[in-house]
Amino acid sequence: MPEKKTQRAASKDKKEGKSPSTQAGEYVHEEIEHVRKGKHGARSTKQAIAIGLSKARRAGVKVPPSKTASKSTKKKAAQDEDASRHPHKPAAKRSRATTKALKKEGHSATSKSALSSHAKKSASKRTASSRSAAAKKAAHTKGTAARSAAAKKAAKTRAKKAS
Repeated sequence: MPEKKTQRAASKDKKEGKSPSTQAGEYVHEEIEHVRKGKHGARSTKQAIAIGLSKARRAGVKVPPSKTASKSTKKKAAQDEDASRHPHKPAAKRSRATTKALKKEGHSATSKSALSSHAKKSASKRTASSRSAAAKKAAHTKGTAARSAAAKKAAKTRAKKAS
């Protein structure tokens, strides 16, 4: 069950007109925090993200599975969406079993270096034009002050690389 804080943040994102993936990001953050705090573990960064996405779908966030997702992932996503339409309390036995299994896993999957390498790997799978389009969209929705600060930071980084 997602925390109230996470649900509030996600609904705030929805009201602000942000994309479903941004809304789902709140649930992924929560999951990463849980692993970091030792509430349970995760076998890999990918698993921690998948749990967060599943929670988001079950909470009613309309996150479609990626086009390249496997058949089983797409099936699971559809199952999660159905669960969001008919919410019911999970069976205690199943819930306990999943928690017990996750508690046996490690906590290094959500370390800064693990998340960083996962992000790099994911970004490298995307085309340059897709990354560029995403950056342009992000810059457009950022707002003037934040855009100006980002430009200054970029200029500083360029200067540092040049020297």
